[in-house]
Amino acid sequence: MRRTSDETKAIILAAARERFAREGYERTTIRGIAADARIDASMVMRYFGNKERLFTAASDFDLKLPALADLPREQVGRLLVEHFLDRWEEDEALMVLLRSGVTNDDAAERMRSIFARQLWPVAVELDGDASSAARRAGLAASQILGLALCRYILRLPSIAEMSRDEVVEWLGPTLQRYLTEEAA
Repeated sequence: MRRTSDETKAIILAAARERFAREGYERTTIRGIAADARIDASMVMRYFGNKERLFTAASDFDLKLPALADLPREQVGRLLVEHFLDRWEEDEALMVLLRSGVTNDDAAERMRSIFARQLWPVAVELDGDASSAARRAGLAASQILGLALCRYILRLPSIAEMSRDEVVEWLGPTLQRYLTEEAA
C-alpha cells in the first residue's frame, strides 16, 4: 500500500516525537526513528534533510495561549496553570522540547524562542509595560517549565501525585503575582 507524501511525513513526525520525548535529542538517531516508522532511513532524510531539521519540525509547538483580555484579571494565574496542565498532558511536542532542551543547546534555544515569542505578549498585555514583560514572562516560564520537569519528566512523587486542583491552588497565585502584581 502506497502512502501519500503527507502521510509519510506525518508518520515520520509521530515516530520522531515519540523517540525524542523518550530518549532526548542526543540519543535519538535517524535510524531509530526510521525503524519506529517502519520505513527506510533514506526516506527520513528525503523529507527532512537531517536530524536538526527533523527535530525542528517535530518540536514545532503552539502554546495556544488563551486571549487574556476577556478573562477576569484576578484569575489569570489559575487559568494559565490549568491551560498549561492541559498542554503538557495533550501534546507530546512540548515534552520533546523539555526533555531535549536540558541536554541540547539547539533544543534549549527552540524552547526559549517559543516561550519568548508566545508568553512575552501575554506579559505585555497584562502589565502594559514592555520593559518588564520579558522578566515577568521569564519568571512565569520558570514555574511552568519547572512544574513540567518535576511532574512529567522526573516524576517527583510529591509533585506527580498532586491532584490537578492542588497544582492550580499552589501555582496559580505565583503566576498571578509574576504576571500582574507590582515587584517587591
